[in-house]
Amino acid sequence: MTVTIAAPYRNETPYPFCPGCGHGSILDKLDEALRQLDLDPAEVVIVTDIGCAGLSDQYFSTSAFHGLHGRSITYAAGIKLARPELTVIVIMGDGGTGIGGTHLINAARRNIGITVLVFNNLNFGMTGGQHSTTTPAGARTSTTPGGNLEHPLDICGTVGVNGAGYVYRGTSFDTDLAVRIADAISHPGFALLDIWELCTAYFVPANKATRRSLEGTIAELGWNRGVLVERPVADYGTAYRASAAALPPRTRPSPIPIEFTSPLTGPCSLLVAGSAGAKVRSAARLVGEAAIRSGLWVTQRDDYPVTVKTGHSISEVVMAPQPQPPVGGSIPDVAVVASEDGLRKVRGLLEKMSPESRVVTLPEFAGIVTPAILDVVDPAHSPERIPKAALALVLLTVACTRAGLVSAEALRAAAAGPFAAENLAAIEAGLRLAR
Repeated sequence: MTVTIAAPYRNETPYPFCPGCGHGSILDKLDEALRQLDLDPAEVVIVTDIGCAGLSDQYFSTSAFHGLHGRSITYAAGIKLARPELTVIVIMGDGGTGIGGTHLINAARRNIGITVLVFNNLNFGMTGGQHSTTTPAGARTSTTPGGNLEHPLDICGTVGVNGAGYVYRGTSFDTDLAVRIADAISHPGFALLDIWELCTAYFVPANKATRRSLEGTIAELGWNRGVLVERPVADYGTAYRASAAALPPRTRPSPIPIEFTSPLTGPCSLLVAGSAGAKVRSAARLVGEAAIRSGLWVTQRDDYPVTVKTGHSISEVVMAPQPQPPVGGSIPDVAVVASEDGLRKVRGLLEKMSPESRVVTLPEFAGIVTPAILDVVDPAHSPERIPKAALALVLLTVACTRAGLVSAEALRAAAAGPFAAENLAAIEAGLRLAR
């Protein structure tokens, strides 16, 4: 429902800003723009950053969100994507713009439908007048007492070249600022106004800055003022929702049926230790599904390095006839060692296994030190060549068969999907080696 109000969006709380600060003037223009647009204040969200400008949301009778320094754009983007019907306005200073520069660029690049008002007073005004990314070259601040050596960030040029739909540069003294803010809010995509203003606490006394010098600095930099970009670009949220709507409806996955039984009467931890890229996790998942098909409850815990295709790959499957079996991390009841990478990672666990437990491994690891029953399986005894990627499932099949965890029928039933043929071949090879 749209609510038409005659009163200002500004509440009665007085501004706390320094005398002559441009913040109050810009906020008055924002109030004027909102009244021009006649928006429901409950449907307007003002998202503020840290700094003097970050105080702004409390002076408006709208919804509000206040967050961390430089992150206001991320909050605003999330709000707009989740609630596209809302009008989302970001108020941030030049300090937050520099800190959150990556967020600014990506919001512009995606053309997310938010409006960003940059209160650009050319320094960090709340924390002592330190230089920011927009401080002009030569300007004096508390951190550049001899004059700033850096070239200032062109905020408008940055967001414009990265896809923003509406970009404006001006000052807090512009008589048409309220109109420009209203235009930006009405624009369907990402809109930004870089509004230069005076910080009377620090930048003005340090640089004898005035309205005229502010406008002169923009001219000296060769930067244009006014509306710099205005183009019809579909905002990201609209494009995303259209793309999602065109997808076929998703169906819920079918539950795994219970078709078999298992002799297990308590929890059993099955550990497989191999190398990354050798399908250790997928083999463990298949065994876990076979256990579910046998009426067991299952958890799986995986461990592997960030290198993805090199190093170890460890999976622990805990199966139990009772709900909520342990997540894992304890001494295994059954272990499979398929590679040197895996052995290095679990050697200490193998040494702590009980005499009733079992380790299934290859001939090259026959010297493993463990009190458990050691089953050495030689793939060379298989009449068919066993691919390296199938070795983990072959050894797991041997372990499940000899330890009596799940049946061959349950393993075969779990070997579905795009790799069914390869999985079934590995299971049959494991069953033959287990005899």
